[in-house]
Amino acid sequence: MAETVREIERKYDIDDDAQLPDLAGIDRVATVVEAGVEDLDALYYDTAGHRLAADGITLRRRTGGKDAGWHLKLPVAPGVRDEVRAPLSDAPPPELTALVRSRVLDQELVPVVRLRTRRTVHLLKDAAGVPLAEVAVDEVRAQRAGEAARKAELPPGPAEARWCEIEVELTGGGDTALLDEVGRALVASGARPAAAQSKLARALAETGAAPDRPAADDAGPGGRRAEDSGKRGGKGSGGKGGGGKGKGAGKKAATRKKAGKKAGKKKGCTAGDVVLRYVREQVRVIIELDPAVRRDLPDSVHQMRVATRRLRSAFRSYTKVLDRAATQPVGLELKWLAAELGVDRDREVLTARLRKALADVPPTLRLGPVDARLRIWSERRRAGSRKEVLAVLDGPRYLSLLKTLHALLEEPPLRPAAARPAPQLVSKAVLKDYRRLARRVEAALAAPAGRERDEALHGARKAAKRTRYAAEASRPALGRPAKKFAKRIKRVQQLLGDHQDSVVARGALRELATQAHQAGEGGFTFGLLHGREEALAADRERELPGRWKKASRRKHRAAFRR
Repeated sequence: MAETVREIERKYDIDDDAQLPDLAGIDRVATVVEAGVEDLDALYYDTAGHRLAADGITLRRRTGGKDAGWHLKLPVAPGVRDEVRAPLSDAPPPELTALVRSRVLDQELVPVVRLRTRRTVHLLKDAAGVPLAEVAVDEVRAQRAGEAARKAELPPGPAEARWCEIEVELTGGGDTALLDEVGRALVASGARPAAAQSKLARALAETGAAPDRPAADDAGPGGRRAEDSGKRGGKGSGGKGGGGKGKGAGKKAATRKKAGKKAGKKKGCTAGDVVLRYVREQVRVIIELDPAVRRDLPDSVHQMRVATRRLRSAFRSYTKVLDRAATQPVGLELKWLAAELGVDRDREVLTARLRKALADVPPTLRLGPVDARLRIWSERRRAGSRKEVLAVLDGPRYLSLLKTLHALLEEPPLRPAAARPAPQLVSKAVLKDYRRLARRVEAALAAPAGRERDEALHGARKAAKRTRYAAEASRPALGRPAKKFAKRIKRVQQLLGDHQDSVVARGALRELATQAHQAGEGGFTFGLLHGREEALAADRERELPGRWKKASRRKHRAAFRR
């Protein structure tokens, strides 16, 4: 079974004759103990096009040292990686290949580079003898792997490379401040921060093992390209979006003028540029979160589900930019994936809500084994939903969806309007979604209390999400006004979401009360919670008109009227 180790380290290039400086006395380091020499032999695997390397991921089979086996390194943050380990075997183990499936799809993993390293290990210990960090001085010999040379069309170049480097990795007692101090000492002695992010990256570059192909193809939709490095939706063009000291028409004109200036700063920014940036970001999130969902990391299912919804929403909002005939079938598959992920996510949210509600009940009103009943109910649902999610991710339908997303970004189905300047076109798309939201909110407020209103409010919530996502996608073209508008719509969405969560919670409480009654436990406490949820839903319904009035003020949409 695979285990995971969090790796926090810094790397430095050194000359062949460099000496390790005395690190005793740095930060909390009291002694430096030489821990011996290790001979490591690692064979790195990737696709012929190096899909894993493009995302900073390494998969290797290593012998020698204290942790021989298969290692999959997944980036977490700069200088931080999760290393997932599996025992030695002849072929890449399924528990690790599953974690890279979203990147490699059904491409074969082949050896690309062999690294043989002579490692001299030093332990930095505090006064109590507790290890703070491990300093490894590595003499590295890299060779292009024969299997990779046969399968990939490699450019001519040296088949072997040699270099020396230092790795400083935290152990249980150290912190990043120690890494900083050690790093300064190493640099002062002549070491240089590593130019390559990993041994593999340097080996690929220096042995000529990287295929001679365009950079855009190397990375694939999940690759870390320059246009994907910003936050979701981009940072816009900055500045303040709206306002001025005048009132009425003068204030509105000033808002439009400022918004126009912001949009004008991005010369040549077309509607296709803006929408594809957003679409590419959501595809990247789906691909990157796949291994997190498989590892059952906190909030991963939710974030992946949100990305599928954002992507589907973009397809529906920006039909003037992307051909609906091409995106609609993809949207249906994204809807399917979101629903499958929702089984697990909805359970998480619902269980957390019920536990919190139960914790707020005074002991005198907790009649019967209500905590145990809730725990049994939740665990049964969790076991089933977890298996279902993994079956979906391992299935052919999901793989087909991933391939479709890769293909869609390689050849985007752009319509002629995609070449038009972004501000006007994306503004119209956002306003169209806003008007749809307004109609649904008005219909929900007019609906009779009960099931009909609950369903109408749920429909308004979905419309609010779509409007918010459309506004977020427009930020690179419209700047801060789009960001502020999206936040206002989000507040409406959150209120409607709380109401819908209450509707779902009441259904679960009825189920729990029924199970308790059948077991002879009594359902009083669950009935009490049901009543509280009814009251909460009524409160949200009373709050909605005021919150909608604030969000729907005409001045908030000034930047979108062109």
